[in-house]
Amino acid sequence: MEDKIKILEEAVRGLLKGVGHPEYDPNIIETPQRVAKMFSVILSGYTADPREHLKTFPSDADEMVIVRNVPFYSYCAHHIQPFYGKMTIGYVPDGEILGLSKLVRIGRDFAKKLQVQEDLTKDIADFIAENVACSGVGVNIKSQHMCMVVRGVRSYGSETITTRLLGSMKSDPILRNEFYMSLSDSNHKEGY
Repeated sequence: MEDKIKILEEAVRGLLKGVGHPEYDPNIIETPQRVAKMFSVILSGYTADPREHLKTFPSDADEMVIVRNVPFYSYCAHHIQPFYGKMTIGYVPDGEILGLSKLVRIGRDFAKKLQVQEDLTKDIADFIAENVACSGVGVNIKSQHMCMVVRGVRSYGSETITTRLLGSMKSDPILRNEFYMSLSDSNHKEGY
């Protein structure tokens, strides 16, 4: 880990030099160390193992389980700019249920890598489908991408939405509709 921090520190020094920032600015003396530590946290998904979160319980439940509006952030693999928003993860249990907080932890483990949102959505859904006894999985991610705000199109406020449905949540129109309906804030009242 110490070697990775040193590599990151040198990269930040090179970045600062490359953009022409004054080398002896007192504000940046510790910046390489701070940025290296930050990236070791925000990109910790490379060493995370989402299988650690596979705490399941036997259950006869067979109706959809959804955890919605989970805040997350990730970093775009194309520009190393943040994208952030909310993810909704759902599945239809088949003999076992997964601890609700585990859905959040699994999603966040996958987000803590350089990513494109399309692959992030797919990776979370595929992982749950492959590792939890369920007949269907749905993942929806809504986010804003800073690479679209600070460069290129400069489109502040635009959202990117990606969805992946697997198994019964893709093939059964009633389940598919229930999942999509769960995504709308207008379908949920505060304080219920």
